[in-house]
Amino acid sequence: MSDPVRVATVEDVKPGEALRISRDSAGTHDDVVLVRTTEGTFYALDNTCSHALASLAEGWVEDDCIECPLHAAAFSYETGEALSLPATEPVGTHAVEVRGDEVWLTPGSVKGEL
Repeated sequence: MSDPVRVATVEDVKPGEALRISRDSAGTHDDVVLVRTTEGTFYALDNTCSHALASLAEGWVEDDCIECPLHAAAFSYETGEALSLPATEPVGTHAVEVRGDEVWLTPGSVKGEL
């Protein structure tokens, strides 16, 4: 497992929105979509929809998922599970930790492994 990487500040992502983090900055094989729920919890997923080459960061953050802007496939931002068609394959997730006002991501890990 890789070391945690600082990817954003808390203020960089408004509640209920998402931010694309480049794979070079995150140290991952794909860009990462950093999601902040309306309650303020952060999640990180691989950014590319598993159904089509679309950026999940350009989609919509819903109650418990992020929706792809291309065909409206929904993914759990907690587990990466595909929740609706046309997507059937999950996307990868990464552990996120908030340290003061900084957001840190552990590339290649799943939420809760920190």
